[in-house]
Amino acid sequence: QVQLVESGGGSVQTGGSLRLSCAASSDISGNYCMAWFRQAPGREREGVGNLYIGGSGTYYADSVKGRFTITHDNAKNTLYLQMDRLKPEDTAMYYCAAERRLFVPGGVYCPRQTNGYTNWGQGTQVTVSS
Repeated sequence: QVQLVESGGGSVQTGGSLRLSCAASSDISGNYCMAWFRQAPGREREGVGNLYIGGSGTYYADSVKGRFTITHDNAKNTLYLQMDRLKPEDTAMYYCAAERRLFVPGGVYCPRQTNGYTNWGQGTQVTVSS
C-alpha cells in the first residue's frame, strides 16, 4: 500500500494555470499505474488521465486533452498534473490514485475508472472563476 498526498490546488481565473503534485510515501519508480481523477459537486468522480511509471504513453480524457499534462519525477516519488488554459468547468476536487501493475511485454493498460485503484490521496481543490 502506498500513501498519497496531493498539493497545489487553489483559485485561478479562466485561462490561468496550476500545477498539482502528488507525493507518494514509497518508491513508485516502477510497476505502478498513476492517475488523476476529479470530482465536481453533485457529480461522479471522473478520470483526468493516467500513465504507467516506467512505460511510455499517457492517457488523457477528451475534456482535458491538449490543456493538461501528466508527468512524474522518480527521484522525488512525485506525480504532477500541469493544468493550462483552465476553464470554469475544470472546478473540482482533484485526486491522485495509484495501483500496482506488473510490467508485461507489449504494454500495461492502466485503469481509467475509479474501481481500478485502491490507493488514493485526500484531494486538493481547484476553483476556476470566470
